[in-house]
Amino acid sequence: MRIGSPKEIKNHEYRVGLTPESARELVVHGHEVWIESGAGAGIGAGDADYQAAGAIIKPSAAEIFAECTMVVKVKEPQAEERAQLREGQILYTYLHLAPDAPQTQDLLKSGVTAIAYETVTGQRGGLPLLKPMSQVAGRMSIQAGATALEKINGGRGMLLGGVPGVMPAKVAVIGGGVVGFNAAQMAAGLGADLTILDRDPEVLEQLGIHFESRAKTRFSNEANLEESVCEADLVIGAVLIPGAAAPKLVSRDLLKKMKSGAVLVDVAIDQGGCFETSRATTHQDPTYIVDDVVHYCVANMPGAVARTSTYALNNVTLPHALAIANLGWKDALRANPHLAAGLNVHAGQVTYKAVADELGYEWTPTETVLG
Repeated sequence: MRIGSPKEIKNHEYRVGLTPESARELVVHGHEVWIESGAGAGIGAGDADYQAAGAIIKPSAAEIFAECTMVVKVKEPQAEERAQLREGQILYTYLHLAPDAPQTQDLLKSGVTAIAYETVTGQRGGLPLLKPMSQVAGRMSIQAGATALEKINGGRGMLLGGVPGVMPAKVAVIGGGVVGFNAAQMAAGLGADLTILDRDPEVLEQLGIHFESRAKTRFSNEANLEESVCEADLVIGAVLIPGAAAPKLVSRDLLKKMKSGAVLVDVAIDQGGCFETSRATTHQDPTYIVDDVVHYCVANMPGAVARTSTYALNNVTLPHALAIANLGWKDALRANPHLAAGLNVHAGQVTYKAVADELGYEWTPTETVLG
């Protein structure tokens, strides 16, 4: 199979779909790999590194979209990329379709077969292709929040961990999954006054055992959520409903009760965000202020640490890419129901129920497509 990886064009996105090592693995298995010139620059991989791995360097993304059977990316295709997709082509990348009607419409129109990293499931549960980026984003959320708390950036002018004789900042993490756990690890390590909220008693028990006295856990009902958010200097939104839009947990009315200069970091912004006042921002212009509360809503946080993120992502995406290339997408999905869960769009049909429900499309089960 001919597999291509173009340079990412989303604002300040430095990751790349395939590392030189991943390209080499595909080549060793008999496949042809095309890489757009400069695609790996953001991770320190030059064209020569890809050529040494057996890949072919192409001067433009247009050739890759026109000639490759499978396109491997990181972020959802932008409008100009979507216009180049075609029927019968395989797109393998993050999509986050539920809050993105224009992208969904374009993918359906193109006839492409789109497999989304974020809905592929794991043998032991969870979302293994989303997990490494959730780990990165969770850890980065505390770095970003700590910076936003600085007075020069509109925050309360607080050091997250305080100093002897001065209280640390209060941090509320909403959601105890992969993002929330990693955010909590960073916050606890810096000495913040940490509270983690979740609705699953088992998750709360596990968090309590892990963090012991370094964090407080609270069941996430309306009363506890409101109290925790209003007391916090920094709030991390870390909720996820696989494939669906994130629930709006912090309303505009609740925002008005927060401390002046408090910070919200919405890690769920890829799925529409979990704060009512959230709107996607970029690394170039990451924050804005509503009702004296600083909002950080960068939709591709891991792109800022592109090398770490790309290698972590390739560790989990490459085995499925190999399976698709070796077997063809239909046989690969038939052989692996966890990979089959990643099929979101095929030949003008929405095959992921949460996306169909959210955007009002008829749902075509993956089993129907596979026959």
